[in-house]
Amino acid sequence: MDSSDVVAEQFLFNESANVPDITAVTISYLLCIFGGSLSVLILFGNLLVIISIVYFKQLHTPTNYLMLSLAVADLLVGILVVPFSIVLFVKYWYIEDLLCKVRGSLDVLLCNSSIVNLCFISVDRYYAVCQPLRYRIKINVRVVGIMILASWTIATLNGIIYMLKTPDKGQKNDRCFIFQQKSQSSIVVAIFIAFGFPAILMSLIYLKILMVAQKQARSIQSMAKSTAAVSKVERKATKTLAIVMGIFLMSWTPFFLCLSFHPLSNSTIPVHVLQSFKWLGWSNSMFNPFIYAFFYSWFRSAFKMIITGKIFTDNVSNSKLS
Repeated sequence: MDSSDVVAEQFLFNESANVPDITAVTISYLLCIFGGSLSVLILFGNLLVIISIVYFKQLHTPTNYLMLSLAVADLLVGILVVPFSIVLFVKYWYIEDLLCKVRGSLDVLLCNSSIVNLCFISVDRYYAVCQPLRYRIKINVRVVGIMILASWTIATLNGIIYMLKTPDKGQKNDRCFIFQQKSQSSIVVAIFIAFGFPAILMSLIYLKILMVAQKQARSIQSMAKSTAAVSKVERKATKTLAIVMGIFLMSWTPFFLCLSFHPLSNSTIPVHVLQSFKWLGWSNSMFNPFIYAFFYSWFRSAFKMIITGKIFTDNVSNSKLS
């Protein structure tokens, strides 16, 4: 079940409203500038992550493959969802109903894919920190491949279900609607299943990891140096990915909370508030590359080689990234 099935989202300004034309035009220009810049940043940042993981063999690890899947979902948000939303906002189209369906379906698919990928990343981190001796057995390339396939399959099914549930004949007005169910209870349940439950699950897993990491830190002096070094690397990776999850939750929680209270409050939450929180959620897709660059020296090295064009002049795929 998908939470976007259950809410009405409006992205076109009301032509019949008493809003001065100059104001509407100004808002449209500002949104185009903001949305266009956001789309470029998402595209550029996530391309760096994707190329780095695919090209440099040092980054060919199960955890990084999950990060690669997450980067692909973020990249598609920048290429497809954000531009579609700008188009739907600034101009009414005769095929608006179709565009709304396509944009909504892609939004559902990619948001679900990100959530499921983050859940699998938390499982990967659990085994890496809490059960390090079983990590290489439990989490290998084949298992990660199954995780990635499962995440995209679940997300695609949700996107298809969303499109099928959306009415074939849209509202004959100047607004872009996403499907709204009549049952208020079903709205809250759908949001909890699609977002609330995964968020709670990931939080509990990382809380468990934190408790285990603290115990490891207290006993680290009794470990061999090599074991301590490996443990330190894993804890740093876990901390970074926990930040990725935390920023994702902070970006999307306001929107999903509004969706939960919107029907319960008889739709008193202003539309522009829902719009603002939705754009905040989409903005999350540009954050991860900056997090990787800030915390991972090897990603910084990889990004530098890509930006300077070194990967096109030399065979540096086997280079040791510092």
